[in-house]
Amino acid sequence: MTALASRFAAQGRTMLWIPFTLFAAFMQACRNAFQKQLSQNAGATAVTLARFVLAWPLAALYLWLLYRWQPAQPQPAFTTGFGMLIVAAAVSQILATALMVRLFQLRNYAVGVGLAKSEAVLAAALGVFFFSAPLTSPGWLGVMMGGVAVWLLSGLSRAAGQGVPAGTLVTGLGSGLAFALTSLWVREASLALALPFPFGAAWVLLLVISLQTLLLLGWLGLRNPAALGALWRRPGLTALVSLTSCLGSIGWFTAMSLESVALVKTLGQVEVLFTLMISAWYFREPLGRRDHGGLVLIVLAAVLVMWA
Repeated sequence: MTALASRFAAQGRTMLWIPFTLFAAFMQACRNAFQKQLSQNAGATAVTLARFVLAWPLAALYLWLLYRWQPAQPQPAFTTGFGMLIVAAAVSQILATALMVRLFQLRNYAVGVGLAKSEAVLAAALGVFFFSAPLTSPGWLGVMMGGVAVWLLSGLSRAAGQGVPAGTLVTGLGSGLAFALTSLWVREASLALALPFPFGAAWVLLLVISLQTLLLLGWLGLRNPAALGALWRRPGLTALVSLTSCLGSIGWFTAMSLESVALVKTLGQVEVLFTLMISAWYFREPLGRRDHGGLVLIVLAAVLVMWA
């Protein structure tokens, strides 16, 4: 009886990646809505910093609460290899975000964003060849179906016949590649700590966000100090961006410590559904016929990866 109960408990923990991913996708959609509002009064770099500037104390509080909940859990043993993974993940995510911001300044922005959302497909390919993370046939089908959904929703299909500018192509794919590498390195770092669930992911979250905050504060302090003032003038909105970003990261990091990045990111494309719902309800932006078709594919892709 004890062995059977342990088996069911292990299976239940394995499936926890699904609610954590859905939670992360919803928080990210909310964060994007708040960022859209903040960008009306602050520059792109300052808006990027808003994701991290208040997130690191929240991540520290989350880790502290975990140890209060289970005080007997061991402390991590940091190694040089683990430190390299943290640095790589932090820098890669900053680069991915910077390239995403660059897309705002290029023509065919929607096309570039669609290419950046190739993250799930790129993560699947990189995971197989470099991270020993193979997928089942339903998993691959779900990943590819999610890619088609992004193709429809972003406007890539409409622009394909007109040709995509080289700058947009390189920037969009570069952003997607950097996001994919970030996720893969985060998962590797969480597994490298070999801590019980969810402590490994919580430590990685705190270290990555703290390093990103230091790097961005240092960069803006030297290159554009005025950008910091823009955040202080909108403290409430800045706090909302940081809060939703931190909560979303808790969901992403925890889910990726339990399941392969490709499946997590494919299911995470339901963020598009949440975003369109927020756009229709909050920003009063109507949905088109193509949006409905893409949303159906995203739902099918989500079912496939959960089945996988």
